[in-house]
Amino acid sequence: MADRIRVGVVGAHAERGWGRNIHLPALTALDDFEITAVAGRGMAAAREAAGVWGAARAYDDARELMADPDVDLVTIAVQLPSRDGLVEAAIAAGKHVYSEWPLALDAASAERFASAARAAGVRHAVGLQSRHHPAVRFLRDLLAQGLVGEVLSASLLYSLATPEVWSQRYAALFDETKGVNHVAVVGGHSLDMFQYAVGDFTEVSATLTTLIDRVTMEETGERIEVTSPDQIVVAGRLESGAAASAHFMTGGPRGDGFRVEVHGRTGRLVLVSSDDSLVGPRFTLTHGAANGAPAVELDVPDAYRPLLGTPSPVSNVAQVYADLGRAIRTGGDFAPDFGTAVRTHRLLDAVKSSARSGTRTRLV
Repeated sequence: MADRIRVGVVGAHAERGWGRNIHLPALTALDDFEITAVAGRGMAAAREAAGVWGAARAYDDARELMADPDVDLVTIAVQLPSRDGLVEAAIAAGKHVYSEWPLALDAASAERFASAARAAGVRHAVGLQSRHHPAVRFLRDLLAQGLVGEVLSASLLYSLATPEVWSQRYAALFDETKGVNHVAVVGGHSLDMFQYAVGDFTEVSATLTTLIDRVTMEETGERIEVTSPDQIVVAGRLESGAAASAHFMTGGPRGDGFRVEVHGRTGRLVLVSSDDSLVGPRFTLTHGAANGAPAVELDVPDAYRPLLGTPSPVSNVAQVYADLGRAIRTGGDFAPDFGTAVRTHRLLDAVKSSARSGTRTRLV
């Protein structure tokens, strides 16, 4: 490998998108990485993106990018419905892989990717970067240190505003078969962050409801049917034995974002976001002791300072890259990887199974 890890980006748009707005500034901020190649839809678009991303090479075929001997790591920054075997192709080409979330349609598919990557000896990352928010990491450590004693219960509430008019680029969000609906995206990101802090679910009971049954496409005015849930309710138990719940509310003109409450025998911790951003909210963390004293706001110590100076989606993604780069060079442990994705997909599969059957589902 060269002195810097050479990255090829699939889905590198010149003007818009998660890759352009998040991956590009994250990668350019890290000295250990060099953007070598990009792939886009058509050679003209690829060349335009290469100019913006600072890449020496442009491809209109992602598989040609993966065959490039000067690419060490492939970032797949396209949505799941458009991936078309790209994760498998990158692994087969012997490249390290960073795939956006969701990794797959279900846990079984995600496990195949993880097994293939292990067999090929390549390192892998998945875009579940919200766990790297400083306040989330601080909450996790406070719980591990026993600040509130034995955890009795934990809850996650997330409300998200949903407009009535959407660009056609987001049509797949409303189709439950596409794998990028609110269960997968809102639920996946949020539940990974929640479990990272409080521990994993071992059993769940769930309700999925679709109340907003039509949305309008901005470009055409067409009203399309919505088959994906807008209300997601999960209740269950954690590995510790604590009771836990999560409720994702979408729809309506306003959302208030995240509220995480952890109740312990000797106190309570509450994490609240300032807005309804899914990937980059500002959090306030408060601690209430068991003696009845007023809750106090906790400052996140400097030791949790985000990689790029201020909490942001770019900094969270940069941390994933930095940790992945270290794992590539040293062979050390790393997360969030495809194993993380498998666990999160298993939870989402259990949520859907419970909602369909009306019964409690255990995670194995």
